[in-house]
Amino acid sequence: MNLRHLFDSSLRGRRDEVGLEFQGASYTFGEMDARSDRMAAVLASRGLACGDRLCIYLSNCVEYIDLFLACVKMGVILTPINILYRDREIAHILTDAEPKAVVSDVPIQTAVPVWTTLELNAGSFDAGLELPTLDGDTPAAIVYTSGTTGTSKGAILTHNNFLANGVNILACWGITAADRLLLPLPLFHVHGLGNGVHAWLMSGCRMRLLERFEHSKAAAEFLDFRPTLFFGVPAMYVRLLETVPAVAREIGTALRLCVCGSAPLPAQVLEDFRERFGQTILERYGMSETLMNIGNPLHGERRPGTVGVPMPGVSVKILETGELCVRGPNVFSGYWRRPDATAAAFVDGWFRTGDIGVRSADGYYTLQGRRSDLIISGGFNIYPREIEEFLLEQPEVKEAAVTGMPDAVRGEVPVAYVVPHDPGFDPAALSERCKASLASFKTPRQFVKVDSLPRTALGKIQKHLLPKP
Repeated sequence: MNLRHLFDSSLRGRRDEVGLEFQGASYTFGEMDARSDRMAAVLASRGLACGDRLCIYLSNCVEYIDLFLACVKMGVILTPINILYRDREIAHILTDAEPKAVVSDVPIQTAVPVWTTLELNAGSFDAGLELPTLDGDTPAAIVYTSGTTGTSKGAILTHNNFLANGVNILACWGITAADRLLLPLPLFHVHGLGNGVHAWLMSGCRMRLLERFEHSKAAAEFLDFRPTLFFGVPAMYVRLLETVPAVAREIGTALRLCVCGSAPLPAQVLEDFRERFGQTILERYGMSETLMNIGNPLHGERRPGTVGVPMPGVSVKILETGELCVRGPNVFSGYWRRPDATAAAFVDGWFRTGDIGVRSADGYYTLQGRRSDLIISGGFNIYPREIEEFLLEQPEVKEAAVTGMPDAVRGEVPVAYVVPHDPGFDPAALSERCKASLASFKTPRQFVKVDSLPRTALGKIQKHLLPKP
């Protein structure tokens, strides 16, 4: 079985029902099926075939879903790119993935063909395309994530990975065609694509897709659409707490489930949200390489500060070091063209998550931090070495270290400690160069000038000894 088979339960089985809303327009499942058939024909006419990679650098839009479904049908490997990435980061993914083309509505400096959604929607093509035979082990997507060294790696997710994850979240979270899903998450991230889009297509519920989360408009979106389901990251829930109590309570009467992931949810936010909206957030734990691993129960105690119990079919064990390892049908097949990194990521068939955690006597898991010094800001992973390497390329920087600083909204934000060559070091100029070359969430919020970096006898920087900014 592949994803087409379960998606068809909605695309064909519910073809006359409205399935998607976006920016005031609505689309039936049948229309989405026809749109993606046409998109597949367009891609085939441009030379794409099963096994080819197609990079997508787009904000949330209907065409993103058209492209995703076309890739699923054709066996083309979807390779999403974070819309906040800049030329430096995009170039690495394009070099590594070697896609046939990139779809983007903004200019990209690359030798790879760049197509816009406008030109893909133009013209007339025969949608009677002969589709290849795919199985569950066929790669469906390559999602780029970073290791502790900062080297970006592509995690290969198969049809089976997405199928297992989709079936699990439908069963565990009770998602049915009667639900209404409000999805503000970016589709370039597995949270939005792997959970949101798959929950929608596999259940046949009605989904309103937002281009992005805008906290000033969030309450109006909730009141207008009246969703029963909402998937978000901690920063979104923090912003939603600004909703006036009467409006929050009205929003909460329509909701039946709010799910949070991609970064740790402060226990106080869960308690405050429950008091204001009358809804207890369900926190869960997943990764780009594994999709969903662990989750709090739909019926039962949603314990603040914990990520719950393992999902069906997912096994979890804790090494002596405290690191969590997982095994199951949700776990990716390996890193794209990186057998060395793949071998290092597994021990006796168990995937090493890099997260430190503990298990309670009754089976609930609590995460205690990263094995590495990963920073998670607003649901996005930030690997300090990548920023450090960029800073060290700048002429005024002698040494640099990047660490995370607590932030009330985003959880953490990066801070850079710089040993400058010149006493006249200008942090503002360095910040502007970072903004031009790195995604906005990676740009350090502060640049702290120091005379030296604390190191061990072997020269390793001791970040825990850096002064508080």
